[in-house]
Amino acid sequence: MGGCFSRPKPVEVKIEVVIPEKERSKEEMSPNGKASPLIYKVNGTARHYHLEEHPIASNPYHNPKDVVEASVCHVKDLENGQMREVDLGCGKALLIKESGEFHAVGHKCPHYGAPLVKGVLSKGRVRCPWHGACFNISTGDIEDFPGLDSLPRFQVKIEKEKVYIRASKQALQTQRRTKMMAKCISLSSYNLSSTNVLIIGAGAAGLVCAETLRQEGFSDRIVMCTMDRHLPYDRPKLSKSMDSHPEQIALRPKEFFRTYGIEVLTEMQVAAVDVKNKIAVFKDGFKMEYNKLLIATGNTPKALSCKGKEVENVFNIRTPEDANRIVKLATSKNVVIVGASFLGMEVAAYLAERAHSVSLVELEEVPFKKFFGERVGRTVMKMFESNRVKFYMQTEVSELREQEGKLKEVVLKSGKVLRADVCVVGVGAVPATGFLKQSGVNIDSKGFVVVNKMMQTNIPGVFAAGDAVTFPLALRNNKKVNVPHWQMAHMHGRVAALNMLAHGVELSTVPYLWTAMFGRSIRYAGHGEGFDDVVIQGDLDELKFVAFYTKSDEVVAVASMNYDPIVSKVAEVLAAGRTIRKRDVELFVRHGKTGDMSWLTGKGS
Repeated sequence: MGGCFSRPKPVEVKIEVVIPEKERSKEEMSPNGKASPLIYKVNGTARHYHLEEHPIASNPYHNPKDVVEASVCHVKDLENGQMREVDLGCGKALLIKESGEFHAVGHKCPHYGAPLVKGVLSKGRVRCPWHGACFNISTGDIEDFPGLDSLPRFQVKIEKEKVYIRASKQALQTQRRTKMMAKCISLSSYNLSSTNVLIIGAGAAGLVCAETLRQEGFSDRIVMCTMDRHLPYDRPKLSKSMDSHPEQIALRPKEFFRTYGIEVLTEMQVAAVDVKNKIAVFKDGFKMEYNKLLIATGNTPKALSCKGKEVENVFNIRTPEDANRIVKLATSKNVVIVGASFLGMEVAAYLAERAHSVSLVELEEVPFKKFFGERVGRTVMKMFESNRVKFYMQTEVSELREQEGKLKEVVLKSGKVLRADVCVVGVGAVPATGFLKQSGVNIDSKGFVVVNKMMQTNIPGVFAAGDAVTFPLALRNNKKVNVPHWQMAHMHGRVAALNMLAHGVELSTVPYLWTAMFGRSIRYAGHGEGFDDVVIQGDLDELKFVAFYTKSDEVVAVASMNYDPIVSKVAEVLAAGRTIRKRDVELFVRHGKTGDMSWLTGKGS
């Protein structure tokens, strides 16, 4: 099955690698205290992995035919702090000048291909204007997320006042670079039921944890397990691009997991964890010993509790198959969506042009009121109404009626009866941590795993990350928060991995999210929980605005539509530990021009 494993059978596979020197001294990371490469037991047929099978060249110019060199500008064409997209004939690069030095890297964000020239340059890194990923301009390495790959870096030289870039043609075409990673070696005492690192959950947090360990030279066994039947995939697309097939949204191909010795046990559910003996017990009775554990199980969608909830064609969205089936059943039919959550609203937007009718039921008065505020929420609601989505607000579902076992009508507590062939439920989620109740791992009253800034739980060697945790958010004076964002899960996974290796790294990222509806995106950075005012610049009716969320005299979050890259700019200011004052924002709104962000430079304390 490639990198996707169900219960593995004990077949010996010899892994031949070079052990990094720093790994030779990390014997405490091995369950048996040894560090000798011997036999590695996995399922499937025997394979011999050699480093040369999938070479990653440290010198990208080893093949002269793959090299292009071109003069791209005069040295005086760029001022310090400026970026320019330049064409080398067979592809483009991003040329950057900072502190008198020129740098050249890939010009597209490897996540979704955003043009980085429209992003934000700040203190040695460029931040994507769309989703906030950050890249070091000297190395091209990814420093904040989302996304997995880094940027290719190109050579720059100055001759006779002209700037030349020398680049790999292949890198110019791919516009991405996967960091070098160690490969797996096995230990003599390893068997089917023993691993060094066990990762429960195969979402963004779990995958980034596994990749970071390999990037740091960790060459011991890593096992990920998931209830899903697929390798890790781009989960946000389940509601944003509902007809995507699993292979289209896979975060890495099967070959990647084979190459780097990251095992993925699919359709495997952990039922309990014995932290004293370091054993995970699976639902089917299978047991696996571990040395380090990452809990990254995410959330479980809430179901409806009304009469008729078991009727056919009522869905939560958890898998690509769920999303695909909804699209198929909803085409030219009547759809009712329960919950104006991000998932519910994105599904409504996606189905609006495909379904005969889309109705959305919500308990609140305005969508996103608690998150974006009433004014922005009403603007979004108006946009949906202009696209044939009908809202039924301040009410709930009282009954789901069926005909021949399939959904026919949705009855609301207001008395309204809606025709419905398909019902999608998006009323929130709960952390998938029930299996930890008797484990001794600290769980709060809402079921979230409590971690510190290093993603450590109260149990030594047990880490947690992603949607199922609460953690201290530096941005809000280390307030314990839960931030179920795709970007945040990536960073959690990275920080957890580094601290498994005793690097002592603390989480300090700024939350960043986006939602896509009717071809438009709302971008958001910060943590606005408990905001007491919203200062808006721009035109809500024209869907071109930026909203600053304030608490007392401080900006705690920002959202925008058609106002790039201001959210990324604010994220950079907040990431630098600077405070944006409400009075400065109000001054900007009264006197600033559209798109003018100069007030941010040097402002704040």
